[in-house]
Amino acid sequence: MHTSYYASKKLNSSMNLIAISRSVPKFMKGNITVYRPLCPPWDLISAYKEGRITDARYEHDYHANILSGLDPEMVYQALGEDAVLLCWEAPDKFCHRHIVASWLND
Repeated sequence: MHTSYYASKKLNSSMNLIAISRSVPKFMKGNITVYRPLCPPWDLISAYKEGRITDARYEHDYHANILSGLDPEMVYQALGEDAVLLCWEAPDKFCHRHIVASWLND
């Protein structure tokens, strides 16, 4: 399992590309599967982007509201070991795909 972001030049259509964001860039449509159970709700995204919550609070709320209701084994099986989890943020930025990757690795 890997993580990346939509603007990465390393992505190609032969990869098992899995979007875990609420929206997907138009240039990705058709080459990607959206896995809705891992998509954060808009209110959590908005609170973070508007600076109303910290990284730590986002991670806590994401775990409490999204990951706690999922079985990591079942999610891993559904995505496949070759999955590339995608979202909007650059690799050096805080993003829920890193939270998901850590949760799956644990």
